[in-house]
Amino acid sequence: MKTLQFKTNINCGGCLRGVTPFLNEKDGIKSWQVDLQSDDRILTVEADDSVSPTEVRQIVAEAGFQAQPLDRP
Repeated sequence: MKTLQFKTNINCGGCLRGVTPFLNEKDGIKSWQVDLQSDDRILTVEADDSVSPTEVRQIVAEAGFQAQPLDRP
């Protein structure tokens, strides 16, 4: 299991409702959440090792939003 984090433009409850079916349908994603209090609207995804950051970005894009991976030291 791994944790992936992304800066997003998901910024309200309506946005969350829009992206929810896309993220929930992806096999390998165990859980996810968006911190709407953060200026960067951080999306945190708990996923199997088979799920790549590129796949998460594509799923979010299909829902009409952007997700940029956070750089980790």
